[in-house]
Amino acid sequence: MRLSTHAALLALLAPIGASAGDGTSRQAWPPKWSLPGEHELVLTGNAAYDRNEVLGDAGPRLDDAHGWRRREFGFGLKRKGVYDLGAAFDFASRTWMDVAVRVETKAVTGRDVGRVRLGQTKLPLGFEGNTATRSSLFLENSLPTQAFYPGRRIGLDWAFEQPAYLVNAGYYGNDLQGNNRGRVFAARAAWTPRKAAGDVLHLGIAGTRERPDGEIDGRGNVVPASARWRARPEAGLTPTRLVDSGTLAGAERVERVGMEALWIHGAWSLQGEHMGQRTQRTAGRPSYAADGGYIAGSWILTGESRVYTGGNVGNPVPQGSAGAFELTARRSWIDLDDAGIAGGRQRNWTVGANWYPNRYLKLQANYVRVDATRGAVSTDGDLFLLRAQTHF
Repeated sequence: MRLSTHAALLALLAPIGASAGDGTSRQAWPPKWSLPGEHELVLTGNAAYDRNEVLGDAGPRLDDAHGWRRREFGFGLKRKGVYDLGAAFDFASRTWMDVAVRVETKAVTGRDVGRVRLGQTKLPLGFEGNTATRSSLFLENSLPTQAFYPGRRIGLDWAFEQPAYLVNAGYYGNDLQGNNRGRVFAARAAWTPRKAAGDVLHLGIAGTRERPDGEIDGRGNVVPASARWRARPEAGLTPTRLVDSGTLAGAERVERVGMEALWIHGAWSLQGEHMGQRTQRTAGRPSYAADGGYIAGSWILTGESRVYTGGNVGNPVPQGSAGAFELTARRSWIDLDDAGIAGGRQRNWTVGANWYPNRYLKLQANYVRVDATRGAVSTDGDLFLLRAQTHF
């Protein structure tokens, strides 16, 4: 007899602690199984549906849009203190997320000298780029993070965290989609003199050095390496980029640098980054440099604190039956004008509100004021963004 979809769902959501009689147990939500040998298997998911509205006249370059922003699903397998392995795929963008295995050195050598990870992961450069998509303070990353963050790559990295500092470094190639061809070394270090729940001070610096590779097209022609720097107007459903360097041919080396700061004091937090890049080019072409930054703040009206762990930030954990309520604000900027290239300049203001009804639901609203100039074209506009998100 075939098991119906409804029955299968009920089986998945069985009571916490249900036993299979073979040393295996499972809990209802999030889906998690305790396996023999102290192993644990979990299913992961992050689904976000957005609505982007253009308020007033923002010119013909921005349009209303709605749809799935993320549909990420995957799994994790781990043994606490030994290893964790995970893989996830985003069906909205049709891209692989983190696909990697991480090993605790103490379990192998008997001495804690950090964690070693192999696979596709995010590169260690700043806060926003490394923050999990379920934990973003705003609907979208800031302008400089969008433009300069190198994304996920396949490689080997090492992370070591102590009470007052953390370091993270790795060497990477292209990604699982076959993009971002080349080799990248990335490193991040931070001083954390305060690192308790609701009481955090984090000051850090990070950088990458990349040597892009060319590729061979379908006709067997060699396409030289290139670089391009651009950003959406902090609205994820639009394909429009109001600032864009265009394709920079002959990219020989790309260097990125970032500075970061985070302060959490109870229900209050401030976070900021400054990021920049320099693209060195071949055939006597001038180097191209660009930079940008943001500063953001949040206040959780219900008194919870943003979570900080492993050099990164996460959602507050609601304590009351009504959930947690948070007000946010951000100022971001980027300058892509350099070396005779009119990539454009943009300044955005964003104010927002987040509601966390429980640990697995999140509702967000952002109002974004856009001010961009590229060459002789200027775009001013107001955007209203909404998101309904569930994650586990």
